[in-house]
Amino acid sequence: MKKMMRMGSVIVIAFTFFFHACKHQIPVTPDNGNPGGVSGIPGTVGRTCSTDSVYFANDIYPLLSSTCAMAGCHDAITHKEGIDLSTYNNIKNYIVAGNASESKIYKTIIKTDNERMPPPPMPAWTTEQVTKLRTWINQGAKNNACDRCDTTDYKFSTAIKPLIQNKCQGCHNPASLGGGIDLSTYTAIKAAGTNGKLYGSINWSAGYIPMPQGGLKMPDCEIKQIRKWIDAGMLNN
Repeated sequence: MKKMMRMGSVIVIAFTFFFHACKHQIPVTPDNGNPGGVSGIPGTVGRTCSTDSVYFANDIYPLLSSTCAMAGCHDAITHKEGIDLSTYNNIKNYIVAGNASESKIYKTIIKTDNERMPPPPMPAWTTEQVTKLRTWINQGAKNNACDRCDTTDYKFSTAIKPLIQNKCQGCHNPASLGGGIDLSTYTAIKAAGTNGKLYGSINWSAGYIPMPQGGLKMPDCEIKQIRKWIDAGMLNN
């Protein structure tokens, strides 16, 4: 009986950890325009993204959400070291709009020692991701969004890899296997596409844990891109 009770406790603990892993809060969204667009964010329908701009809802929030505002770190519940990065209003407290070099978030992310965010052994942000953050801050750190997606592009290199890298890999990499799923390589992404977990999770299909968990659903256009890539044979193109 005692052995069964101990096993039950282990199962409860494991389930609790799995359920809360990489759970995020919904960010404050731009307060303008009509509903719709990027996952229902107001003001994004028909708003074409400028190639010279970086947008909070499209580019920055997914990165911070999947690498910094995870359960146990800087989420609304844990707020490690008193820092909560789960919403725009909280994020802007650590930013000097127009000056990335003086912004605490930026300075912490570009560190190369154990003080960087996310901390080792989590992978550091890529050069491209750091550039996006720096550009967004220098452009005023606006709480902005736009309607950016092209369903005719579903190549792995230009569409699928960037989506997975910016919105999923922060929680699904060898150092942080959320749900036991690794999405850090083409082979791993293809495996998740083959067994149905990739599409089922991002589409919030019955029987799958919705991803990103506790956050905004990916825009329909991006879900279609992934669906097309899967249907086309999941090529590494």
